Amino acid sequence: MSANPNKLKILLSKVPEVTIFFWIIKVLCTTVGETFSDFLNVNLGLGLSLTTVIMGIVFIIVLFLQFRATKYFPGLYWLTVVLISVFGTLVTDNLTDGLGVPLETSTIVFSALLGLTFLFWYLSEKTLSIHSIFTRRREAYYWLTILFTFALGTAVGDLFSEQLGLGYLKTGITVVIIIAVVFAAWKLKLNEILAFWIVYILTRPLGASLGDYLSQSKINGGLALGATVTSIIFLIAILAVIVFLVVTRFDILPKNEEISPNQTNGSRKNVLIQTIAALCIFLAVGIGGYQYCNHNIVPQIDSSQTTLSGQLTDFIQIETDMLNAVNSKDFTSLKTSADQLEHNWDVTAPKFRKIDSKTWTQIDGTIDDVLAATRAKSPNASKCQSVLNDSLNVINEANK
Repeated sequence: MSANPNKLKILLSKVPEVTIFFWIIKVLCTTVGETFSDFLNVNLGLGLSLTTVIMGIVFIIVLFLQFRATKYFPGLYWLTVVLISVFGTLVTDNLTDGLGVPLETSTIVFSALLGLTFLFWYLSEKTLSIHSIFTRRREAYYWLTILFTFALGTAVGDLFSEQLGLGYLKTGITVVIIIAVVFAAWKLKLNEILAFWIVYILTRPLGASLGDYLSQSKINGGLALGATVTSIIFLIAILAVIVFLVVTRFDILPKNEEISPNQTNGSRKNVLIQTIAALCIFLAVGIGGYQYCNHNIVPQIDSSQTTLSGQLTDFIQIETDMLNAVNSKDFTSLKTSADQLEHNWDVTAPKFRKIDSKTWTQIDGTIDDVLAATRAKSPNASKCQSVLNDSLNVINEANK
């Protein structure tokens, strides 16, 4: 009789088995979360707010269907992961670009929210195993946790790769090294649930770095595939893996597998010690890495640099050239100048943020509008002129 409840739990489990295919598709989904949000926001010119509203509605609809399902369906499950990846990315982007919330603040807040979610989940269910997701309450904790991992991963990835100037490739390599260390620790008896969630969180900045590296222009340190091409490539790859899993059923939990066994007091104490140790290590590495990048990569400023006055002349010139290109219908030169504008702005962003984060955020928003309008497949001359004039007004005012 005791085996029947476990069998029922397995049959109703709404998550896949954790195999190599799980991690492959997870990284693919996180990459799409980065590139597809850029595609909608910039390439289609929807803007950050409208993109967030649209993707938020689609995400809620699909999540509702996922909750209504009675078991794990690969297509529905991974579609939910893709959408929560996009939406989680947009949450952080809205805080950063829309509200001017520093990435450091976002990182701390989402870390705290993720920690609290884990705490309440464990206090309520006595397990954090994803193989125990067979009730709606546990599933609610599960998807809330995943949302915070994507939002946190976006904040951490952007903080190190962009704001601290580490770059997409170096950030991705760093994350791979950390994941390898966690894998080795798991082989040396690190608790498997703890190891799983650490790697799950880390795959978000890994996927984001990979997406940015592939999609960003060469002048920005990328391979210049563009958000559209990169999104299509990875969406096709995700679909291929899903079809493979549907056919092979490699990700279906064995029906006779026991899940969530009762832990002894000794094992609980051991997991608690490991969790505290892992938190301390990541705090030390994170803070140490932040301090190192902040002092050795980010340009230093002196006490006399309290405003951006006089430091924005190059950007005024670039946007003036872009406006002239629009007026002369030279859209090829316009898009080349857009790449130069983005590159120069990204390079100076760490320094300018230090000097005046409020003004930097304001200018950054106008430059995002300029890039979205000028990089459209068929740029609208009137819209390009409007956003360029608005941006030039803001930059000229800050440069006085």
